[in-house]
Amino acid sequence: MRTWFITGASRGFGALIAQKALAAGDAVVATARDPQSVIGRIGQHPNLLAVALDVTDEAQAHAAAKAAVERFGRIDILVNNAGYGLLGAVEEATGAEVEALYRTNVFGLLAVTRAVLPHMRRQRSGRILNLSSVGGLRSGAGFGVYCSTKFAVEGLTEALAAELAPLGIFATAVEPGYFRTDFLDATSLSVSPASIADYHETAGATRVRAAQVSHAQPGDPERLAQVLVDFVDAENPPVRLPLGSDTAAATEAKAAELLEVVDAWRAVAVSTDFPADEAAA
Repeated sequence: MRTWFITGASRGFGALIAQKALAAGDAVVATARDPQSVIGRIGQHPNLLAVALDVTDEAQAHAAAKAAVERFGRIDILVNNAGYGLLGAVEEATGAEVEALYRTNVFGLLAVTRAVLPHMRRQRSGRILNLSSVGGLRSGAGFGVYCSTKFAVEGLTEALAAELAPLGIFATAVEPGYFRTDFLDATSLSVSPASIADYHETAGATRVRAAQVSHAQPGDPERLAQVLVDFVDAENPPVRLPLGSDTAAATEAKAAELLEVVDAWRAVAVSTDFPADEAAA
């Protein structure tokens, strides 16, 4: 029996992953700011431990990890799922909005990871699944600040993968595209109240599209949750796991774009090195 530690487990991906892990016979430490909301969503289960956790509170993260180990003896899989979105042009977002977003999406992920890693290192085993996004692969008008938090998650995960592999611990950035969850609802998406007319055709258009596609996204959350429960058995997991046809297409387009830039600007890129004779001197 494996033990999962899942943040933001009262709804969305977190709740679905918890349910499928329990159905597979695993133990689940499901965390949320209000642990009763976890019970209300998932129900009672002998292998379920609902724990209060605000990911922005590092002391609470350590307490939650300790409670997990005291109950089940170990933590095998950490799912950093807690997070939310921010919609608005970069200039429209206030400093307070940006700081709050980073506290949850980046600093919160770091706090929980630092709390869990000592237990995984002691075991010399573990899996870390950091919920990133297609927005961690490419940014876009209206979601710039949100995407920047996911770019941070991608960078942290890549470093963690390199640091932890010799210890038998694997880290993966999970990159969902648009899935039919509540992400675009007010429960998961904050919208900057400021609206600047000059951004009407860019970030403003994204505001309109977000309302139109909410609950009409192509991705099936149930299928994603099952993929992740199966994925933790992979012997050589990738550092990035694209999920959704839209993320697969975006990955291919981004790779092609980067190669095109290198090809077009290679002469400029290499011109900044010291000349070969000077470098050898």
